[in-house]
Formats: sequence, structure tokens, C-alpha cells
Amino acid sequence: MSYGGQHYPPTPSSKEEGEFEHGAIRAPSSLEEGVGGGGPTRKVLLKRAAEMRQYPTEPERRMWMELRDSRFFEFKFRRQVVMGRRIVDFFCPAKGLVVEIDGDTHDAARDLAKDARLTQQFGFEVVRFTNPEVMENLDGVLTALKITLERRPERWLNRREHHPPTPSSEEEGE
Repeated sequence: MSYGGQHYPPTPSSKEEGEFEHGAIRAPSSLEEGVGGGGPTRKVLLKRAAEMRQYPTEPERRMWMELRDSRFFEFKFRRQVVMGRRIVDFFCPAKGLVVEIDGDTHDAARDLAKDARLTQQFGFEVVRFTNPEVMENLDGVLTALKITLERRPERWLNRREHHPPTPSSEEEGE
């Protein structure tokens, strides 16, 4: 559009801007939510992962307290990581191990198929624990996780040299 020699782009409608429409936020597109097989976009997955980190379930919170800051046998874990078209609960990059904490709504057959795709795409192993296992037997879950980590090969040579443990205050001369 041109007015007096100046070019102006058309003013976007409120629908294009994602503003309120009839008192509600615009509905996500089919691509964003996966309607029609498009699957959620990476941007949507990253936003969901951030929300999940901010508001974890109680079993996920308890597990994270054990895994965070390389507390668990000096293995670095990340939480709510986007991999392909899914968000995994915890991931140990040095071992290529995904840890999932399953609630009551998980479908075992569907989960196995998703895990197989993850292994095929990225070469990562998936280990699953249930919410009750984490809540009622966290020590047993951590023992099983340790055994799984020990039998997995290192993905990076000299991992400990790249991620040395933090020195104690005595070693720093304090």
C-alpha cells in the first residue's frame, strides 16, 4: 500500500497478532498442536518444557533433587529436554540415557514404540520408573539407575576431564 510516496505494510488483524478474540486467546494452529499429524513445533515444545521445569510433578521434583548439580555419582543430568518431537523427563548426555517417570496415564505399548523411535533416531537408551516407585522406593530407583549408568558406555572420551568435580574449600585454600 502506498500513501504519498510512502509504503506501509497492511495492518495485521488481531487474529494475526494472536490477540484476544471474543474474550479468549486465539486457538493454536493445527501445526502447533499436532492436529492432522503435523506435530507440535520446536518452539511450542521448548515452551512446554520450560513450563514443566517450572512446575514439576512431585515424583519428578524428588528425582531432580537427587540428580541435579551432578550429585548422582558425578553424572550430569538435564531435565525436561526436547528430543525430536517429544520432551523427556531427564537426560544424561555422557551416557546417552533418558530417564522417564511415568504417571497413571501412560500407555505402556505406546511408550515402548516412542522409546524404540528415540533409540533408533539418537541411539539413546530409555529407562522408566513409575510415580509410585519414585515416591515409595526412591533408594531402589536410584540403585537401578546407577546400575544402568554403569553398564552404558561413555559417549565422550575423558568425560571427567571435561567436567571435573568442583574443588572443596580446603583445596582452594580457604
